[in-house]
Amino acid sequence: MANHLTPEELSNELGIDREEVIKVCVQEGVPIYQGKIDKTLFQAQLEAIGGTPQRAAATGSSRAAPLLALPIDARQG
Repeated sequence: MANHLTPEELSNELGIDREEVIKVCVQEGVPIYQGKIDKTLFQAQLEAIGGTPQRAAATGSSRAAPLLALPIDARQG
């Protein structure tokens, strides 16, 4: 099984939107190198911020589930 996936592949595997995958990478400093993301690093960072995704298969939905609320830094805004 591949460990470096495109945002779309990672999105499909984890059951979250592709845009959310990219958003987490940018916000949390997970590198996207040559269009691929390290799945293990992404999952570890996602767990660390408390944004564990719901699996679409577990909910019975064919649509990707959005991430749970991501923490917001109180110093911003």
